[in-house]
Amino acid sequence: MADNAVLSRRSLLKGSAAAAGAFTLGFSIPFTEAQAQAATPEVNAWVVIHPDDRIVVRIARSEMGQGTLTGLAQLVAEELEADWSKVSWEYPTPGENLRRNRVWRNFSTGGSRGIRESHQYVREGGAAARIMLVQAAAKEWGVPEGECRAAKSVIAHAPTGRTVTYGKVAAAAAKLEVPKEVKLKPASEWTIAGKSVKRLDTVDKLNGKQVYGADIRLPGMLNAAIKACPVFGGTLVGFDAAKVTGMPGVKKVVQVDRRTVAVIADHWWQAKTALDALPITWDEGPHAKASSETIAATLREGLDAEQAFEGNKAGDAKGAIASAAKRVEATYSYPFQNHACMEPMTATSLWTPEKCQFWCPTQNGESALAAAIEASGHPAAKCDVHKVHLGGGFGRRGRSDYVTQAVLIAKQMPGTPVKLLWSREEDMLQGTYHPITMARMVAGLDKDGNLTGLHMRISGQSILSGVNPQGLQNGRDPVVFQGLNPGGQEGPFGYGIPNLLIDHAMRNPHVPPGFWRGVNLNQNAIYVECFMDELAHAAGVDPLEFRRKLMRNSPKHLGVLEAVAKGIGWGTPSAPGTAKGLAQIMGFGSYVAAAAEVSVSNAGEIKVHRIVAATNPGHVVNPDQVAAQVEGSFVYGLSAAFHQECTVKNGRIVEENFDTYPAMRINEMPKVESILVPSGDFWGGVGEPTIAVAAPAVLNAIFAATGKRVRSLPLKNADLRRA
Repeated sequence: MADNAVLSRRSLLKGSAAAAGAFTLGFSIPFTEAQAQAATPEVNAWVVIHPDDRIVVRIARSEMGQGTLTGLAQLVAEELEADWSKVSWEYPTPGENLRRNRVWRNFSTGGSRGIRESHQYVREGGAAARIMLVQAAAKEWGVPEGECRAAKSVIAHAPTGRTVTYGKVAAAAAKLEVPKEVKLKPASEWTIAGKSVKRLDTVDKLNGKQVYGADIRLPGMLNAAIKACPVFGGTLVGFDAAKVTGMPGVKKVVQVDRRTVAVIADHWWQAKTALDALPITWDEGPHAKASSETIAATLREGLDAEQAFEGNKAGDAKGAIASAAKRVEATYSYPFQNHACMEPMTATSLWTPEKCQFWCPTQNGESALAAAIEASGHPAAKCDVHKVHLGGGFGRRGRSDYVTQAVLIAKQMPGTPVKLLWSREEDMLQGTYHPITMARMVAGLDKDGNLTGLHMRISGQSILSGVNPQGLQNGRDPVVFQGLNPGGQEGPFGYGIPNLLIDHAMRNPHVPPGFWRGVNLNQNAIYVECFMDELAHAAGVDPLEFRRKLMRNSPKHLGVLEAVAKGIGWGTPSAPGTAKGLAQIMGFGSYVAAAAEVSVSNAGEIKVHRIVAATNPGHVVNPDQVAAQVEGSFVYGLSAAFHQECTVKNGRIVEENFDTYPAMRINEMPKVESILVPSGDFWGGVGEPTIAVAAPAVLNAIFAATGKRVRSLPLKNADLRRA
């Protein structure tokens, strides 16, 4: 349970008072003499130990169902030698992080980086706390520190048989100097990390106590509904507030920014009802005539463009293809997609002339704080953000547009907390979408069926150009090439091809792109892995054998591929009416593969019976949670593959709700079998990479079943009926 989940000013004050009986430990904040003598002596930041031995681990990263919270707590508790049954958690605030010189470091939770980027320093925090507790006990007993051992929140002195719990020595430990260097345990000695412990947040989710952004309640709180120009790039011309100000509960109609208007009311439904009745005039701007067809034409032009950014080059791909015995070509495409979080964008703000307080679900507490500071007009010292659990993130809540809106609305109701909640329609129409791309794949095979050259031309959006232009490298977006890089730890290409060219013709339509779970690895895996199947078919070689020849120098890529091939029974006859397909890629620091078994009826109906997935993330902190993430990633990936696309008509997104943008239902989901093959020599991500292999494994199995190639998603648009 989160000790700092804020429901009211009263509960916030009660929580602060409760903390006064605790002792806080962490790794890098030195304590002052004044702090040591205070009612709440604090050495540093990571662990709170209560006198009754309860342990609260502070978690800076955001929890949105992926299990990062529990995994990080496991790592801290492991080095702390804690009794896991006594461990709970809380979020520190980004404002507190700023005031303490960013002791908790990065609050951003995305790119499957929650554990892989912070494992070192959170473990050091737990280890430092353990050392100080042992030192305090040894000092009290007058014995050498080396004769004392800690285990399960108890310190023991073997020669005398004396023991003491952490809670009894916490206050004394607070007066000791923080160790400058600590030694971490090898994974072979882990007793909490590496184990399938139960998640710390499950119970409160089941009993309804867990607080999400939509659950926030503050005394005197009002509610706001918002509407922005439905065409990106358009603006708000005006509205007739007089038409709705007399409606039940309505307090005020306000312009939020140049694109948006909001209605503030006692209750959210009153605000939405009035907003729907509000006469609004828009200037739809220069993109009012844009459509899916015009956007597709722009991308097709990019496939033939002379200018493109190189992402991976070896040898002379074009020359090798021109002189090849056989030339193979295919064009693939991938659509816009919405994050479609179950909880729409929401945030609560309380603005006064003196300060600004904010409560919200966010994937990046520090960027949310920065947005609140800018919108509020107050200095950083007068602002803070209180994080709550996210009702879905998938990259969407890494942006802070809804944070800015909530503060701007609250500024027009000084001293009154206002909760902004987007409608489902607004959430669908005002997203930041999975980038739209096309890829032309051209390859050459020699007379023996060997791949001698490959040119992969990607045409489409750059996420960084819309989200973080400063991240471009001389105009080039490195994120476009996820899974296609010539080397490194973040998505190296797994195939050894003597002549290779992978490039990108940047084409940015007016629909804003965003980091969508799996990001560019999703379409890149489809383009590469489906085309590899096409090449294997053209060469008359088994798809697994074709890949094996190209992966001699990529043992970890090949390792996960071999694991799923064995798991699916590759090379053995498929069940009657079914066929198999496989795919692999590396991204977010982990190696992943999938093998699918599908059937396709005469009417063209697809049934995915099984998916076997293999993951090598280096280290596994919680095996059950990794398996759950793999299973969940296939729900998300298959939903996208089968059902989900956002189309454009008259400049605006067409799909406004789940009736036209559905997710996989239980009866559609296959059995997912997760294989973990951790090599123990690196730290990779888990939440995103396996999404990428869901679609290509299924698409390759569909070809094996029907002889038809599907090169454009979603599958709902494909005609797989048999003649």
